[in-house]
Amino acid sequence: MDETTDWTESARQFQQILGESWGKALQMLQPGELGKAMSMPPSTPLSFAPDKLAALQQQYMEDARALWGQGLHAQASKTGDRRFAGESWASNPLSAFSVAAYQLQARALMGLADAVEADEKTRARIRFSVEQWLAAMAPSNFLALNAEAQKKALETHGESIAKGVANLLHDMRQGHISMTDESRFEVGRNVATTEGAVVFENELFQLLEYKPLTPKVYERPFLMVPPCINKYYILDLQPENSLIRHAVAQGHRTFVVSWRNPDASLAHKTWDDYIEDAVLTAVATVQKIAGTKQINALGFCVGGTMLANALAVLAARGQDSVASATFLTTLIDFGDTGILDVFIDESFVRLREMQMGQGGLMKGQDLASTFSFLRPNELVWNYVVDNYLKGQTPPPFDLLYWNSDSTNLPGPYYAWYLRNFYLENRLIEPGTLTVCGEKLDLSKVRLPAYIYGSREDHIVPAAAAYASTQVLPGKKRFVMGASGHIAGVINPPAKKKRSHWVREDGKLPPTLDEWLASATELPGSWWDDWCAWLAGHAGKQVAAPKSYGKAPHFKDIEPAPGRYVKQKA
Repeated sequence: MDETTDWTESARQFQQILGESWGKALQMLQPGELGKAMSMPPSTPLSFAPDKLAALQQQYMEDARALWGQGLHAQASKTGDRRFAGESWASNPLSAFSVAAYQLQARALMGLADAVEADEKTRARIRFSVEQWLAAMAPSNFLALNAEAQKKALETHGESIAKGVANLLHDMRQGHISMTDESRFEVGRNVATTEGAVVFENELFQLLEYKPLTPKVYERPFLMVPPCINKYYILDLQPENSLIRHAVAQGHRTFVVSWRNPDASLAHKTWDDYIEDAVLTAVATVQKIAGTKQINALGFCVGGTMLANALAVLAARGQDSVASATFLTTLIDFGDTGILDVFIDESFVRLREMQMGQGGLMKGQDLASTFSFLRPNELVWNYVVDNYLKGQTPPPFDLLYWNSDSTNLPGPYYAWYLRNFYLENRLIEPGTLTVCGEKLDLSKVRLPAYIYGSREDHIVPAAAAYASTQVLPGKKRFVMGASGHIAGVINPPAKKKRSHWVREDGKLPPTLDEWLASATELPGSWWDDWCAWLAGHAGKQVAAPKSYGKAPHFKDIEPAPGRYVKQKA
């Protein structure tokens, strides 16, 4: 049997197998069937816009007939989808046919999702579910259909398959998909290497102080509060992209909170514990070490939300310990939570409260998996294909190493955070939220604030970051950077990458779109803009300290990065 006959027989078998799924897809084009297929409860049947459904049925039948008629000559649509962009997909008739069939099904299913008549949240959930299913069922994820993986197996005489199995077994043992060659990195050796020391610790965090790189420093010290949902060294990956090192090089006496990775001994810790015994304790400790009335502070992501809570507590207590605050990709107003909103409703939050509201741990790997599946093609299936089907070892990449170094969260902390912020958005309502025994009122937090959002951020949408400008009453500066939640923030000036937007008239209209209408796009990083702003709130220059901490109470406990950041979830 020649090669063409082989392909013909393979295609015939594939078409026969595909027939049943096509029949089911056609059935799903009838009203009510999609709801059954998606296991929607009987009390919430799905209905579809009749005109959209009719157009979708007609288009599907036309496309299906055309595809059947093309047979072995079917070609995938030129959509720019990197999963099917290689020449092997076009030259292999079975693979080309499978992609064309997949694209047809994907168009039909997404069309059904868009035709659903429901509230926007329900529609978003349906779209998200369909997108997850489509990402998982792509032909590229299966060796029998992936032309590139088959070609590599032939070229390597099966070695790529053997390596793929070895990679799969390795990842099963470690409990997560390898996004990078993790053996190439070690915290304290080639990531998190800025020189410093631990000068204070308690059961929740270690406080790191960094060695000055300038003969003089600003008199007001600078404290960074990273998210406890991740490890702090996203701010200190390599010397050339370290925001911590950059701040030190600018003459700031810099301190950073390094969170402990919670285990069972911390499973009872609450949001109040983290604000009082961590953020507020860190602020007070930096004040004491530097001997200053005020400090400057920065919060990143959840760390920014925690900093906002701490500032409101200080305001309620009549204390002005913080002179200025920087909020990087931070939610304060949770009115727009982006794609994460598909998970949040009363039943989900109540379930988490029942599971861990009184004690327990939210596992770091579960959190990491959730965030990965927000972008399934890029952060899940791409690695399944490369690591297992093609037998490739992912290249070393510091940011992805950090991304895989997950952290747990105490259950009571996590459940309280979900209800009071994501579900009920209570932080922006004066006097309705009590933290550390104080009624929170952000209108009393009148300090200057620098607010940053990333344009393509899918975790904290840029418009949601901008919403903080409408909540905080003090003098504010908003800047938007290009790229996403992490890459937009970690963008050192020396790289001369991406761009950022500023508005020099100082106006902060109600919406981001209105702000952008008069904003100016500038090339390169936003870091220099921020450094100029921070210097204006840092006071005069004084001689740099010769030692870490302040004797006798705050001594050099151990070199940075310390023990806590090395604890695995």
